[in-house]
Amino acid sequence: MIRFKYVILYVEDVEKSMNFYKNTFDTEIRFITPEHDYGELITGETTISFASVSLANTNLKEGFIASGAGNKPFGIELGFITDNVELLVEKSIRNGAVLYEDIAIKPWGQKTAYIKDPDNYLIEICTEVQ
Repeated sequence: MIRFKYVILYVEDVEKSMNFYKNTFDTEIRFITPEHDYGELITGETTISFASVSLANTNLKEGFIASGAGNKPFGIELGFITDNVELLVEKSIRNGAVLYEDIAIKPWGQKTAYIKDPDNYLIEICTEVQ
């Protein structure tokens, strides 16, 4: 059996990053290590996890491209579904996100917006596809 279990975002400050998601998307913290270099949020069967850049560097001997505020976001996104896109976009901005693409209605009727979290990761906030 194979299951998709988690996504790990490499960040400078694990606790700060986790608190952005907790406060914006009403998730709960499952755990964080005593060193505050790794943590997981409760987000259903698949968790969003966070690892410090320094911890990631110990796991990836060849290195990686770190997310940075001065760069465009990576070509990947996290998606959050809501009935009120406007309200969640406003809440995310109050909590430190940056609006990347304003709210739009797709031809299939879905309402979407894109923000960058404080670590420059791309997040789609949208309604459910009907």
